[in-house]
Amino acid sequence: MPPFAPFRGIRFDLTSRDPRSVTAPPYDVISPEQRRALVADSDESIVRIDLPIVDPDHPEDDPYRAAAALFEQWRRTGVLLDDERPSFTVYRMIALGEDGSERQTTGVIGALQLSAPDEGHILCHEFTTPKARSDRLDLLAATDANLSPIWGLSPVTGLTDLLATDDPPLMDFEVDGVRHTVWTITEPERLASISASVGAGPIVIADGHHRYETSLAHRDRIRRERGGSTGAEAVMCFVVELVAEQLSVEPIHRLVSGLDPATDLLARLEEFFEIEPFPAPSTGVVAALQAAGALALITPEREVLLRPRPERFTETRDLDSSRLDLALGALGDVDVVYQHGVEEVRDAVATGAASFGVLLRPVTIEQILAIADGGERMPPKSTFFAPKPRTGVVLRSLRD
Repeated sequence: MPPFAPFRGIRFDLTSRDPRSVTAPPYDVISPEQRRALVADSDESIVRIDLPIVDPDHPEDDPYRAAAALFEQWRRTGVLLDDERPSFTVYRMIALGEDGSERQTTGVIGALQLSAPDEGHILCHEFTTPKARSDRLDLLAATDANLSPIWGLSPVTGLTDLLATDDPPLMDFEVDGVRHTVWTITEPERLASISASVGAGPIVIADGHHRYETSLAHRDRIRRERGGSTGAEAVMCFVVELVAEQLSVEPIHRLVSGLDPATDLLARLEEFFEIEPFPAPSTGVVAALQAAGALALITPEREVLLRPRPERFTETRDLDSSRLDLALGALGDVDVVYQHGVEEVRDAVATGAASFGVLLRPVTIEQILAIADGGERMPPKSTFFAPKPRTGVVLRSLRD
C-alpha cells in the first residue's frame, strides 16, 4: 500500500493576511470573472500562481514560468514561510447540505507515494481530458511544487479518530457558506500512527485525477533526469476516511453547443429516453431527479425529464454520464462543456451560451468504489465532491 508521510509545508504568513483572501477554490471551478475578483481582493491570492494567465502587457511571456517566479519571490520575501519541521495538516470543513443538515468532512494532508494505476495502490475512477493534463503538467514542471492536494479516500477505519485534536488551529475561517479549520500535527507518535493508518489500504482518488496523472508523468521525467530519490516520487494528498457521513458527491451537468439547427433534438433523444414533463421544484432539483429516476433536458423553450430506456444502454455502465455520452454521440459533432450547478446550466441556456443543457444525477460512493476497484473508469467529470478544500492552505516543494 502507498506510504504516506509528513512534509515541511509552505504556508502563507497569516500575521497580517486574511486566509479568505490568499486562499482560493480549486483552479478547475474558477471562472475568468471569479479569478479577476480574487486577484482584485488580494494581489497575494494563490490564484496568481495556481491559475496563471497570459499577461496582456507581455503576451510573449510564459505564464507558467511567471507563476514559478512569483512563487519563488513570495518565498524569498516572506509572503510564504517554510514550516520548521515535517507535519501532517489536519483539515476540517463544515457545510450545510441541501436539506439543511450539517455535514463535516475531516481529513489529513500529507505526501502520498505515487504508483501507477495498475499497481493497485492508488485507484482511479474517472477518465481525464488532455488539455487539463497538459496545463497542470506545464505548471508543475515550472514550479516544481504541489500547489493543491489531490483528494483521496481511505477504506481503513479509524483514521478520523486519529485526527482529533484540542490544539489551537492555524486557520479558522468561513467563506461561501463553508467553515474551514486547519491544524498541524508534529508529534512523532501521532505522525507514525497516521502514516500507518493511511498506508494500511489502497487510496481511491475522489478528486484530482488530472493532478495525479500529471504527477506520475512529472515523476517519470524527473527519474530520467535526476534519478528516483526526489520529492517527485510523492504527491500532496488530502486523505479522508471513506464513510458516507463525511462525503457529499454532487453531479456535474452538461452544456451542449454546436447543434445543427435542423436537428429535431427531442426526436433524437427519444431513441434513448422516455420524455416526460418536468415540473421542476424551485429547490432540490437534483433530489427530484433522483426520485424520478431520470435526467433533465433544459432548452430555451422547456424543461423535460429524460428517463433512460434500459434496452438502449445494455452495453454502458449504470451511470448518467455514460448514458448521456452514448446519446450525444447520435447528435453529430457537438461541443460539450461541464458545468456544476443547476442555475448555472439554466442561465447558460437562457442567454444562448449553450444550445441546451442536461442535468445529471450524482454518482454514489458504492459506484465509485466498484468502478475503481475493478480497474475501470467513468467518463470525464462524472463526480463533484463538495465542499472542496481551499487551495493555498499548504503547499509542498518537490525540491526540499
